[in-house]
Amino acid sequence: MDLQVDEKVIARAKGPTTLRQVIVAVLFLLIVAAVAFGGSLASSGSVDGWYANAEKVPWDPPNAVFGPVWTTLYALIALAGFLIWRTGFRMGGPNAARSALTLFVVQMVLNSLWTPVFFAGYPVFGAAAWWIAAVIIIALIVAVMALAVSAAKWSRIASWIMVPYLLWLCFASTLNIGIIVLN
Repeated sequence: MDLQVDEKVIARAKGPTTLRQVIVAVLFLLIVAAVAFGGSLASSGSVDGWYANAEKVPWDPPNAVFGPVWTTLYALIALAGFLIWRTGFRMGGPNAARSALTLFVVQMVLNSLWTPVFFAGYPVFGAAAWWIAAVIIIALIVAVMALAVSAAKWSRIASWIMVPYLLWLCFASTLNIGIIVLN
């Protein structure tokens, strides 16, 4: 009986090559950085504009806190996506973790929408933008919870990385709702 070994199966069992891992890690960083950059562009004109004059909840942190927190969270989000992808690749090919990676994309899309809607949307749509942003951030919280659960199958680290992100989103949602209530 002639046993032939499928070289692709062996390659998958070993995992992606180092070069492929580096390329994918850089792609995750670039995707997350693009979302962060888009958010900073959308908020830059408003932070010192209408947002500075808006009534805020007493626990609203100084503006200087948001940059370092989001930079850290975005780096962790990229790492989580990479870990899910890498483990999914090792356990059956690049598409094995498809459902978790789909949730990763969904939460990134929702994340990319919130800042432009909340900050840049207000001068165009008024307070309606804050309500739409509140719906987006609640959907984002749900998507991140789903991602944390789904990611646990692929990487416990990736799953746990979602916890500080989720906590920050819950905190940020109180700021969003506070703007609605107080203004």
